[in-house]
Amino acid sequence: MIPVRLDRVCKSYGSASPVVHDIDVTIESGEFFTLLGPSGCGKSTTLRMIAGFVTPTSGRILFGDRDITATPPNKRGTGMVFQNYALFPHYDVAQNVAYGLVTRKVAKTERNERVAAALASVGLDGYADRRIDQLSGGQQQRVALARALVISPSVLLLDEPLSNLDAKLREETRVEIRRAQREAGITSVYVTHDQAEAMAMSDRIAVLESGKLHQVGTPREVYHQPATAFVAKFIGGSNVLDAEVVESSGEQAVVELAGSGAKFAAGRSAEFAAAVGDRVAVSVRPEHLTITEAGEGSFDAVVRAVEFTGATCEYEVTAGELELSVAVPDRPGLPKPGDVVGLRPEAQHAWLVRP
Repeated sequence: MIPVRLDRVCKSYGSASPVVHDIDVTIESGEFFTLLGPSGCGKSTTLRMIAGFVTPTSGRILFGDRDITATPPNKRGTGMVFQNYALFPHYDVAQNVAYGLVTRKVAKTERNERVAAALASVGLDGYADRRIDQLSGGQQQRVALARALVISPSVLLLDEPLSNLDAKLREETRVEIRRAQREAGITSVYVTHDQAEAMAMSDRIAVLESGKLHQVGTPREVYHQPATAFVAKFIGGSNVLDAEVVESSGEQAVVELAGSGAKFAAGRSAEFAAAVGDRVAVSVRPEHLTITEAGEGSFDAVVRAVEFTGATCEYEVTAGELELSVAVPDRPGLPKPGDVVGLRPEAQHAWLVRP
């Protein structure tokens, strides 16, 4: 296991704006680290720079103490799992998994042992002689994972490996990927645009947007304590509201919502300086808005739409010019469209963010 260091890495093409701008982060040994963001945010470019397929315009990439910025891809000791699997259709499962060992001229006896162990690690015992076209999409992706693991890489790289699978297969395969990674103990970098996938699998998440790194933290940290309005909205669809600080003490502030006069407490990080009178943005998750009787909350709102999703009902409400999302557990007697309700943010979950 080795750490991976991205030391102020940038990538530009010609005179255009940087595709990746000043990424500075350390991925710890054995960590499952996810690069998360929308299409075009630079996450796959960052992964390909780690793999050696793309050369940084500036900055360094280190595996442990070794600067591999200019090292060819085949000399970096990485294993790669691609979005489209990249399996050989004319090879059976065992031949696909063994490909990297064959190119490394590993002896046949050892090769067979390592292939069997790799297939077992991804739950494909007994599949060695199967043709690729006899496998489901999830099984094909596990073959691709076994092929990456069998060479005992220093770093495992996974580029949106589940995006071509249906919802049920995605859940099953992500469990297999995480279990195999934990057992192998390999430092892993995973790329996805799927927030739920990142939250479920990762030790830590780096959230990117337009080539810039907004936040690095555990899934709980980026969800409950987002650093920026973008992180709050992208992960979990938070309500981000304009407000003014009216009281400030320690790691908490009291804010007044713009246009409504509603006041409530919100937490903040130690690095977030907020003085009385400052204009700020405050993140309140839909599930952290409590519905009350009209006049009994922090402010009143009108229910515009209701969507039943199974365990919860999701509301779209308006309070003056504010448009808010609210999620509550399903139960009898919930408000209907047109009803006026009170809303109260949960003080321990409202959070100040950078715009």
